Amino acid sequence: MQLDKIITYHKALADATRIRMLILLAEGELNGQVLAEKLGVTPATITHHASKLREASLIHERRDKNTIYFALNDYFLRSNASATADLIYKNKKGGSVPMKDEDANLNLKQSVIRNFFTLDGKLKHVPAQLKKKLIVLEHLVKQFEKGHTYTEKELNTRIKNYHPDFATIRREFIMHQFMFRENEVYEINPPEMWAKWETLS
Repeated sequence: MQLDKIITYHKALADATRIRMLILLAEGELNGQVLAEKLGVTPATITHHASKLREASLIHERRDKNTIYFALNDYFLRSNASATADLIYKNKKGGSVPMKDEDANLNLKQSVIRNFFTLDGKLKHVPAQLKKKLIVLEHLVKQFEKGHTYTEKELNTRIKNYHPDFATIRREFIMHQFMFRENEVYEINPPEMWAKWETLS
């Protein structure tokens, strides 16, 4: 279920040790042994809590020989918090984008689509700038059916209709929460969970 991502996020935060781990990681990358020492717990306890944080995409892990280092996934931490608020307030009139900005956002969106897509709907290339990239991804994901599940092969084939680098596009869909993946099956997330380009400067 799409809502599971938000629930997993809040379950991951519903533990004092995991919150303290995130606070420490906000200052920079740390390995499991250092985290265990700072928190006064065993390395096995850190491994257990790290798995919960990783499931919720709140941390990154990297291995250097026999040592595992953890780092905060700042983008997902913030975007999940934002997605929760958007989901709760989705039916509230007004929304989070000021009315005076709506015209500017619409103009930007139209400009990006015009510049990065050919007349027959093919994506020329993925923008480097995050805001423009999110506009492009949002435009692409709207070409897929809500509520429909896709195998990885099916998703790759659909993406190739718009751009040959299906692996990058597929990864970006997941990274920015336009889609979620479970047991190698992909489905579109509710728009409330999508990364919001409108809030970026």
